Amino acid sequence: MPSTYTYPRYAYRRPAELDSPGATPRHPVVVVGAGPVGLATAIDLAQQGLAVVLLDDDDTVSVGSRGLCYAKRTLEVLDRLGCGEAVAAKGVTWNIGRTFFGNEEVFRFNLQPEPDHHRPGMVNLQQYHLEEFMVRRAAALPFIDLRWKHRVVAVAPQDDGVRVEVQTADGRYALQADWLVVADGARSPVRTMLGLEVEGKVFRDRFLIVDVVLKQPMFAGNSAERWFWFEPPFHPGAGAQAGTGAPASSSVLLHREADNVWRIDFQLGWGADPELEARPERVIPRLHAMLGPDAEFDLEWVSVYTFQCRRLQRLRHGRVLFAGDAAHQVSPFGARGANSGVQDADNLGWKLALVLQGHASEALLDSYSDERIAAADENILESTRSTDFITPRSQVAKDFRDAVLTLAREHPFARLLVNSGRLSVPAQLGRSPLNTPDRAVFECRMAPGSAMEDAPLRHQGQDGWLLQHAGGRFVMMLFAPTTALDAAAQAAIRALAGAPLAVHTLLIVSRDAAGEPPAGCTVLLDHRQLVARRYGARPGSVYLLRPDQHVAARWHHLSLPEVNAALARATAQV
Repeated sequence: MPSTYTYPRYAYRRPAELDSPGATPRHPVVVVGAGPVGLATAIDLAQQGLAVVLLDDDDTVSVGSRGLCYAKRTLEVLDRLGCGEAVAAKGVTWNIGRTFFGNEEVFRFNLQPEPDHHRPGMVNLQQYHLEEFMVRRAAALPFIDLRWKHRVVAVAPQDDGVRVEVQTADGRYALQADWLVVADGARSPVRTMLGLEVEGKVFRDRFLIVDVVLKQPMFAGNSAERWFWFEPPFHPGAGAQAGTGAPASSSVLLHREADNVWRIDFQLGWGADPELEARPERVIPRLHAMLGPDAEFDLEWVSVYTFQCRRLQRLRHGRVLFAGDAAHQVSPFGARGANSGVQDADNLGWKLALVLQGHASEALLDSYSDERIAAADENILESTRSTDFITPRSQVAKDFRDAVLTLAREHPFARLLVNSGRLSVPAQLGRSPLNTPDRAVFECRMAPGSAMEDAPLRHQGQDGWLLQHAGGRFVMMLFAPTTALDAAAQAAIRALAGAPLAVHTLLIVSRDAAGEPPAGCTVLLDHRQLVARRYGARPGSVYLLRPDQHVAARWHHLSLPEVNAALARATAQV
């Protein structure tokens, strides 16, 4: 167990169902798996007033750092779920990545080249901290029934729901769920129960993960950067990879985590013995070779892993919805696993809520599968490309890679070809049928399907951020010089606010003005004109924003019929 972290133990509670023999209570949503994805889904639904039963077969958080790097988009989702500030405060913030070939740095990158965003490019935080923060948030919400040591042993899909059988220390009971969300990890017992297979590629390579606590400053004064070495002299490749025919290659990845813990990944090769390589007598010499013979450190966590790029054919199977690693898996290079899973939850939560609340048909949930399959395919493609560059499968491929790394020292074009893990970015849903295509020209990259970009602004005299006012509901963003709107605009705002599926308006003004704002809107002062610039807006421009902070539609004038048509399309009503 880590010396820097004490694992919580969450109390098992005897289920009330065992005291009512024969009863099978019905619940709107049952979620299986209290990892980051299951917790994010449950929190999102509970914040919308929906009751959720969350089942987990353990009584603590994940062991080891595991998912470590949380991207800007994930931090923005966590902000909406009430956990972002805790993660940012505890974690290690970074934007700079450095790439080495041997001992020589060949280039560096910046994940956030422009200022004025609330969240950084990445925050490193051990997964157990993230899960503990999310469990606390879940416990504070009255609509979440979080049940520890409740193991799902049988799942029976039905036309109008799913029957779930659960084993506990006190016996077995059954639940009836209108919808079942499966977030029980890469080995997903529920997926196995349903006879579903993930398809794709398993990479024949092994990597050693070591979390260490350093007892003295190292690495440029404990720099908060990502460092990646190709062919590091302190960790040379050991001949051709046994059983693969691939040439010898070697790589090492370094990150700083919270509590002065450092995460180091060593490429081992397919022929490495996982059990042997995880032993301290094998791990410690590797660390001394890297850190120096006099380096003092404590081992926190050691694991040897292989990885795969695979996914289900579809994420919706009737009333059963898959998310996170239960739905798709990628290599760890690029931090696309946990970040993608949290975006699954972000995409699913609002759609499932609208279906349960009667504002949308089940067809909306087909778009969850379509949009997140597209995102998974993009992640798998980028992850596969990263892996092929890091671990070339032929001598020709290795010669090409090494030539690219050599050229990258001096030539910018070669740096574009270097791939030590293209890092997680927001899903771009440009092909989604929920989008309303542009009919006007916008000079910005915020096209329908794009994730919103943040920007600073002021609300009631206080500095803040745009994304703090969006998310969790449909929002219309209307740009105007002041709050003095014409009668037609005021009527449209009132009509949208009073509709069965209410749309709240963010009125983005370029200067302060006296007078009461129209009813049904929040007035935000774009005091630096960054919101207008990032959204290519002019007076009268309008954006319709989805609850997951993706753009659904945009225009340069406000037309209530057009907004209503776009809203119908964004909820799969047409």
